[in-house]
Amino acid sequence: MNVQTNSSNEPKSLIRVRPRGFCAGVVRAVDIVDLALQAYGPPVYVHHEIVHNRYVVEQLRKNGAIFVEAVEEVPLGAVLVFSAHGVPPTTREEARLRELRVIDATCPLVTKVHLEALKFARENRTIILIGHRDHQEIVGTSGEAPEQTVVVDSVEAVDALEIADPNRLSFLTQTTLSLYDTQEIVARLRERFPSIEGPASDDICYATQNRQEAVEQLAREVELILVVGSPNSSNSNRLVEVAKRSGVKAELIDAARDIDLKWLDGIHRVGLTAGASAPEILVEQVSAHLAGLGYTNQRDLDLIREDVRFTLPQELTNIAPIMK
Repeated sequence: MNVQTNSSNEPKSLIRVRPRGFCAGVVRAVDIVDLALQAYGPPVYVHHEIVHNRYVVEQLRKNGAIFVEAVEEVPLGAVLVFSAHGVPPTTREEARLRELRVIDATCPLVTKVHLEALKFARENRTIILIGHRDHQEIVGTSGEAPEQTVVVDSVEAVDALEIADPNRLSFLTQTTLSLYDTQEIVARLRERFPSIEGPASDDICYATQNRQEAVEQLAREVELILVVGSPNSSNSNRLVEVAKRSGVKAELIDAARDIDLKWLDGIHRVGLTAGASAPEILVEQVSAHLAGLGYTNQRDLDLIREDVRFTLPQELTNIAPIMK
């Protein structure tokens, strides 16, 4: 553990680290659903959760969004938004056949990985896709070339690989993975298959990387880190792992109500961050809850400035001023 033993007289403090919370891809995706509701009126259908956060999904549901897991659940000709995680080509074709008005909220950084998969597929390469098999992003990316794609999630999985032509091999990664785990897997891939080709630039998104690096630094100042994020949020779970790897206790919470008082026994310095799909209002609620528990010395630790913005889809660009 990186912090020194505390005096029982030390005041209780809360350190909120930045960057935290919404990334540019999440802001864009949530805005797309809001704008679609304004432009076309409810209901607007969304394929899968627009982002992996319960609070966000419930707020959009209250405004008229209907979340579905299958295109066949959407009435013919209705408005359908693809989530930030992306979809496979088969889903796009299903939507076309149902004559749906599709608005694509796929994060541009996920789209980048899809395009890389298509490039490698055209080169007749086997694609090793590093990620969690059941995550929506992996479902979408692997769907670009399913016969040529193998999903791995560990060094052990790499060791078990049997590749017909190691000279025509490539790898890509899910955008929300742990930097450490990914580096270990890629290193093993390169060790086993020296001629393997990777993407032109790192697939792990800027926001995932920034939040993980911020947690590393936060861990040097606190005894416990709380990560605001939903259980199905990959990047939020990775923040917990990074904190623990740094030698600090860490817990994932969906909201203030999830804080177990036992976690706070003997703890004087608490750190707080939020996954890329968790809104700031939840951080504020957790801060207020902790203040009520005696953590009244609260401050922000600003580490990395983020100024990334993504443009809206063309079909919504003209109505964007409605939200101003």
